This record gives sequence, C-alpha cells and structure tokens, in this order.
Amino acid sequence: MPIQTRRSDDGRTLTIKIEGRFDFSTHQTFRDAYEHSDQGIVNYVVDMTDTTYLDSSALGMLLLLRDYAGGDSAQVRIENCNGDVRRILSISNFEQLFAIR
Repeated sequence: MPIQTRRSDDGRTLTIKIEGRFDFSTHQTFRDAYEHSDQGIVNYVVDMTDTTYLDSSALGMLLLLRDYAGGDSAQVRIENCNGDVRRILSISNFEQLFAIR
C-alpha cells in the first residue's frame, strides 16, 4: 500500500505515510486519506521516510491538503524527507507554507 494513515492516541493528529513514488497515480488515495478521516483532526503529518520520488502533481496534492486543513492557519508538517525530496520542496519554496523537518 503506497499510502498508510495512522491517528494519534489523542485523536487530534493524522499521519499520512507515503511509500515509493508520490505522483499523480496516488492522487485519489492521498485525498481519501485525509478527507475520509474522522472529525477532530487538527494536525496533519506527511511522513516521507519511504518516499523515493515527488513530482509537480504531488506538490499540488500537498497544497490541497493544506487548504483542506485550514489554509494559512493549517497545522501540516512534512517529515523525514530524503535529500532529493527535500531539494524539490526547497526549490518550490514549500518551507514558507509547511513545517518541514
């Protein structure tokens, strides 16, 4: 499964883990991961520990998640990026929109 979700014990944080390629082929699965989650989620974590590739459609999907989570007041973190993924996020100025660790 290229996308897995986990809810925190307190029910307020949803972690979305992306494995392999994060591209248009994962679009619907990624949206379903957060749109069909239970109410009460206020923090989102996108875990890219096992993400090997990121394209422009993935950047768009991250922006859709940010909008869904509340736009400028959204609590969305992107974590555990490898060097290539981090470079793409940096070139796209995503550090200004997301907390990236």
